[in-house]
Amino acid sequence: MRWRALRYATSLAGPTMAFFGVAGWGLECWAFPLFGFVFIPFLELFLKPRHRVLSDIEEEAALQDPIFDLLLYAFVPLQWFILFRFLAHVNDPGLAGWDLMGRIATMGMMCGIYGINVAHELGHRRLRWERDLARTLLLSSLYMHFIIEHNRGHHARVATPDDPASARQNEPLYAFWFRSVVFSFLSAWWIEIDRLKKDGRSPFGLGNEMIRFLAIEATLVAGIALLFGSTALWCFMGAATIGVLLLETVNYIEHYGLRRRLSESGNYQRVQHVHSWNSDLLPGRLMLFELTRHSDHHYKASKKYQVLRSLDMGPQLPTGYPGMMLLSLVPPLWFKVVNPIVEHLRKSHAELDLAQ
Repeated sequence: MRWRALRYATSLAGPTMAFFGVAGWGLECWAFPLFGFVFIPFLELFLKPRHRVLSDIEEEAALQDPIFDLLLYAFVPLQWFILFRFLAHVNDPGLAGWDLMGRIATMGMMCGIYGINVAHELGHRRLRWERDLARTLLLSSLYMHFIIEHNRGHHARVATPDDPASARQNEPLYAFWFRSVVFSFLSAWWIEIDRLKKDGRSPFGLGNEMIRFLAIEATLVAGIALLFGSTALWCFMGAATIGVLLLETVNYIEHYGLRRRLSESGNYQRVQHVHSWNSDLLPGRLMLFELTRHSDHHYKASKKYQVLRSLDMGPQLPTGYPGMMLLSLVPPLWFKVVNPIVEHLRKSHAELDLAQ
């Protein structure tokens, strides 16, 4: 089991490349983007999915091994160290525009793949201090409201028209970006206001997490401007935007075209394995800490990544998440590849809504 835990240490290749990339020149500052969105998708085209799941005894051993959690915790100082290294080098003399773009892209991948994705895992933990680590990571992308909307909104409304983070069939990625970003932010506000009203508290004070989050994010933005200057601030905003769009692209492919049926009582049927897209290709699984076993994550959100299972009949994507993210950038190709699979799933699963 210790060897299994150490396999996830391969995810440290990303921060290693980013450490050099955010201060690098030429291909060095593009190494991480090329690794994540050229090498990994190309590799996964030739690999077969690994559907193996752990036995009950192996699951217990995995939950007892601290290495799985320590790897996640390590990304908190790594994320902030690399961010400050990035900010310190965006004004390097003689820096070409292409190199600056590579540094921003590299930092953006750190924000999206590790900042927000690791925050997603920690944000579902039961311990408050682990959720605080998630908030710290989300701050690096100015997306702290994600923990509110995702945990209390998305998981309740997933695969329904009420969920801004569930993509509709034939909805282009670019339209989804706008809808998900805007309405997820508004949803987080309403969720928090509703929580405070139920507790008999005013929604217009520091008890409102959204107000606290915006204040913290504004403080970070002001601090970057004061310490590193306006150029560094705009570069940071660019990297944070890339991180957010990477997250939203993952959201797009996770539930695209899948809808829960309304029961006769007017309520949506419970979330089942057919309401999430999965991939069991190992490189993407390790890189994203098993996010790609998404059906099991929605079955029990607090389940730790190392024991997520490949569920029978869970919809499998034609390739891994990185490759599907690239495909989604070209909507006609995405529709041509994925829509027939969606239609086949609807015909073979009564749990899916046929009225789209």
